[in-house]
Amino acid sequence: MILFNSDYLEGAHPVIMARLFETNLEQTPGYGEDEHCERARAMIRELCDAPDADVHFLVGGTQTNFTFLSAVLKPWQGVICADTGHIAVHETGAVEATGHKVIALPGHEGRLTAADVDAYCDQHFADESHEHMVMPGAVYISNPTEVGTLYSREALCDLREVCDRWGLVLFLDGARLGYGLASPENDLDLPFIAAVTDAFYIGGTKQGLLFGEALIITREDLQPHFRYMIKQKGGLLAKGRLLGVQFEAAFEGDLYMDMARHAIALALHLKEALQDMGVPFMIDSPTNQQFPILPDALLEDLRHEFSYATIQKIDPDHTVIRFCTSWATRPEHVERLIDALRELLG
Repeated sequence: MILFNSDYLEGAHPVIMARLFETNLEQTPGYGEDEHCERARAMIRELCDAPDADVHFLVGGTQTNFTFLSAVLKPWQGVICADTGHIAVHETGAVEATGHKVIALPGHEGRLTAADVDAYCDQHFADESHEHMVMPGAVYISNPTEVGTLYSREALCDLREVCDRWGLVLFLDGARLGYGLASPENDLDLPFIAAVTDAFYIGGTKQGLLFGEALIITREDLQPHFRYMIKQKGGLLAKGRLLGVQFEAAFEGDLYMDMARHAIALALHLKEALQDMGVPFMIDSPTNQQFPILPDALLEDLRHEFSYATIQKIDPDHTVIRFCTSWATRPEHVERLIDALRELLG
């Protein structure tokens, strides 16, 4: 069985594993206060051109999202996101379990627009009874989005302006950030993201590390005492050096982006092949997630050899599925999938 369900189905890149082995018997301080974490933090600050940023390492994306948002929101505040946002649909109410409402607005191909955020805030504060409602306190976006689309520089600048107008924290989920940066349609870079957001993270779990996300907090007043919140939420890993070692290895040379470029090249090759077969797509994704619409009868046969994510029914006879490539996807597996689809589609 060849799996295309997601981008965290393999372990870690051999270079990452080798570095973990090399440092395995080192004795280091715990909780991320070791030299590997410090070096990884310095590397990330340099890559982001953000020398004063706080950098924290957490194990996974859900943990990073709810830890940061619960730290920056007041008890009476909630967070705005697109209705397809990860915190709204795929985190089992983790943010809401901390006491903060997720305010889901209709997305536009997975993206949240500045105009929609502005209109929501305007409506909220114009209501005479707004003090009886959950107050918006932050905006959550992800890049790439849950449907593989990207934010542009212009869109992020517009969101920044609206967040400043209403006093909202702008937070970017970067679980797949490398795959976004490697897309040929991308116009963002790490220094720009660091400058336009209040905080964001660089994903490792889905991009070649065994586990780990690097949270970068650039807004100065959100930085003090954040490690207290990490500890309270169960995220302060005793053997924190395991996170630092991995990011240290990933950002030496160009390994992190090389892994991302590999996934993008294979995903776009698959996309082009499907387009040549006349297969329609739910959305035009330029990243490692592809969403073709296929006949249900074909899917039964496809499942004999390949695994994928089922997204939604389009009509009684067709379903949107997701093929996801990763840093470890084998080119020959993509070719086998293409050949199988070509045969099944006749």
